[in-house]
Amino acid sequence: MTAPYTTAVLRDALRLARPAPLLVGLSGGLDSTVLLHALSADPQIREQSLRAVHVHHGLQPLAEDWANHCAEFCGSINVPLAILKVVVDRDSGEGLEAAARKARYAAFESVLREGETLVTAHHRDDQAETFLLRALRGSGPDGLAAMRPWRNFAAGLHWRPLLETPREALLAYANQHGLAWLEDPSNEDLRHDRNFLRQRILPLLRERWPQADAAFTRSAVLSADAVELLGYEDALALAMARTADPRSLSVHALLELPAPRRARVLRRWVDELGLPPLPGEGIGQIETELLPARADARARFEWRDGVIERWRDLLHAQRRREPLPAEWSVEWSGQAPLPLPGGDLLQLQGAASFSSPLRVFARQGGERIALPGRAHSHTLKNVLQELGVPPWEREVLPLLSNGAGELVAVADLAYSAGFDAWLRESGARLHWARQA
Repeated sequence: MTAPYTTAVLRDALRLARPAPLLVGLSGGLDSTVLLHALSADPQIREQSLRAVHVHHGLQPLAEDWANHCAEFCGSINVPLAILKVVVDRDSGEGLEAAARKARYAAFESVLREGETLVTAHHRDDQAETFLLRALRGSGPDGLAAMRPWRNFAAGLHWRPLLETPREALLAYANQHGLAWLEDPSNEDLRHDRNFLRQRILPLLRERWPQADAAFTRSAVLSADAVELLGYEDALALAMARTADPRSLSVHALLELPAPRRARVLRRWVDELGLPPLPGEGIGQIETELLPARADARARFEWRDGVIERWRDLLHAQRRREPLPAEWSVEWSGQAPLPLPGGDLLQLQGAASFSSPLRVFARQGGERIALPGRAHSHTLKNVLQELGVPPWEREVLPLLSNGAGELVAVADLAYSAGFDAWLRESGARLHWARQA
């Protein structure tokens, strides 16, 4: 590949339709070094603001040398650099590579400014490796779409401009401009799947099919196109199954969908809620245990820190929450908001305090309450059923009683006749702020 051709390849790949402030992820390796150098040569990009960030993982003895190298390089091209030290969770169960990536992107997110674009140097060879890895894991079109050139990220965007640029073009550019870079010794470790593909499998494929990388990249693009079309229909189907609570879906509406569409809708719903991705067995368990369950049953599926429950005609998803401890009980005057175990908050609004302190406690069972306009007291169980309070809320429900031990409030859902009258006379209200 000739140098002029290489320069043209980079110039075309890095052309932005609308210039924006850029934050470049700089590791110190070949790819990100070439990316930052090529971007820094564009006066229009510099005018909009260009800076770099290096994430110091601390995973190798030479990590400090990498950070120093990046600082020297950025100084030589007059680009501001932020160096962020992170702690990688080695015991996350996700593997060291995935844990490091998670820490790295959390660092990127922490420094990305509003309206700024994160730029990373993933190139065509990386795309081919990602496509093959996901194919070997049995991924569908969403996984085979691999990496996208653009995506929303933190307060701005994430741009991968080099996904159709081969690594050999980056190498030629670096040699042409006399750039120095560092080689990561961990890239030689064949225990990592990506390294095994890069060192052993892809070279063999290229011997027989020289255009293998371009073909894999093209398949990823076609998969992404298919996912975009599927996504439009998924969004419509999800909208039809939604309820007033974004965390709940109608079972009846879900059952009207074909099973493959239903699986896509469930995954999209969980993703939009910010929960961990549903594992494969999750879809199967929802299909076989939750959707066919009786309306009065409480079928559930738990994974990582997420949980989906069936209740009546609803599927409800949320982060897993512990019930209020049975022994938990505090006295509360109402003067200040009361933090509850698990992160909820109980507040008295419109009044300075209660006429006398109340006890706040967890449900024990057997409680009764005398509701306004009722001649007799009712069991709390029947009141909650009448109000349609779902089981997952009953477990974290704070109860309030007066000095005589009488139940006066079920969070902000139901009040005794006397307490209701006091709230009205005082112009006050209780507010149970649930954890998001």
